[in-house]
Amino acid sequence: MSNSNQLSEEAYKLDGKMPLSQAIPLGLQHVLAMFVGNLTPLLIITGACGLAGGEFADLQLSLLQNAMLIAGVVTLIQLFSIGPIGGKVPIIMGTSSGFIGVFNSVAATMGGGVLAYGAIMGASIIGGVFEGILGFFLKPLRKFFPSVVTGTVVLSIGLSLISVGINSFGGGNNAKDFGSLENILLALFVLIMILIFKHGTKGFTSSSSILLGIVCGYIAAFIMGFIFSKTGITEDGIEYTKSWVINWNKIKDASWIALPKVMPVKPVFDLRAIIPVMIMFIVTAVETVGDISGVMEGGLNREATDKELSGGVICDGLGSSLAAVFGVLPNTSFSQNVGLVAMTKVVNRFALATGAIFLVLCGLCPKLGALVSIMPQPVLGGAAVIMFSSIVVSGIQLITKTPITGRNLTIVSVALGVGYGMGANTAILSHAPQLIQLVFGGSGIVPAAVVAILLNIVLPKDKPQEAEKKEEEK
Repeated sequence: MSNSNQLSEEAYKLDGKMPLSQAIPLGLQHVLAMFVGNLTPLLIITGACGLAGGEFADLQLSLLQNAMLIAGVVTLIQLFSIGPIGGKVPIIMGTSSGFIGVFNSVAATMGGGVLAYGAIMGASIIGGVFEGILGFFLKPLRKFFPSVVTGTVVLSIGLSLISVGINSFGGGNNAKDFGSLENILLALFVLIMILIFKHGTKGFTSSSSILLGIVCGYIAAFIMGFIFSKTGITEDGIEYTKSWVINWNKIKDASWIALPKVMPVKPVFDLRAIIPVMIMFIVTAVETVGDISGVMEGGLNREATDKELSGGVICDGLGSSLAAVFGVLPNTSFSQNVGLVAMTKVVNRFALATGAIFLVLCGLCPKLGALVSIMPQPVLGGAAVIMFSSIVVSGIQLITKTPITGRNLTIVSVALGVGYGMGANTAILSHAPQLIQLVFGGSGIVPAAVVAILLNIVLPKDKPQEAEKKEEEK
């Protein structure tokens, strides 16, 4: 094997100095893994507020542009820190999907429109500052987050994302051809190519398996366009474009340069939005602790330090406030990329920074953003399934760092069974107060985290056992 294919050992070190020729593709695959997920929440919420298309088309495009720019900027702060802001951890930041349920309810309560979106921005500014303050006091609070709790949160994050990956695997949300043979075969092709590159090669190509698999997916989708029909007919006789088709016109229509707009929507401070959003920011802090714990365990085989967790949560909060100033939804740690780090073990901050810089360039050059955004959903799904499953494994590794006692087994079992189960099946909360539905409905992560934290507080601590003594003697 040629030396050019050998991945630098520095890639597996946080502060390693690695060649730019290797750092760029390693950073780019992080961008590809999160790009669609970074924009989707914004599309959903602007749609819920009635700001999609028509007279608001330009506003929506401006918000999408800002979402890419802010994700890159906040990621750089998380990677390298500004004073206490940033944990210097290999985390990619992006627009959070965890707030979708709360924001949808706020939009409905306030009747939609620019006013409702402005209230969401105002609540995000205050909520972000609140989470940032929590981050400063995280050290005395860390006793509430032992590995069994953070591991359970990471595990629930992975479980919740697997369904997202499978959804893309079949063609994506609302796809008219969801689950079609063409979509499944394309996604399987990407998955198989990733496995071939990951385990059939060594060095650089092995660590870049996700990127190379996605590139192969683009090529396969392009070739499919010459073999299969690009359109289908619904049962109602309506013609549609298939999910795997690449929309090259999106690149053609995008402009080369566009400067971001500050406060494209004026913030509105309304308690109807502020209270539920602040509660969600507490939950987000717990999720961020889980993500950072997961990425340090999965990438460096060690627990995160108090300083890393505190700086990470502060960046999570204040980064969300900065995002709101630019009209963007809260920016939090991206669990998708935690899975990518756990899979590749590449934790080099410089490599991840090249991805962050690419996001900034996408925010300034819409054509670059369009190139990534046209990725067919089955291509993303083929890569997402294996990445999200890696998060589950990281959660298991965290949980098993300490002996599996009866107490720990109870915490994990009840948190996943009752907490995650109720959150994943929203119908069971249909008669609960609206605030409970806002916070706990739609995602199993939130209730699982709350149950794990509460059980860790109320259950009596284990007495030292022989197994634990032997573990300490090793």
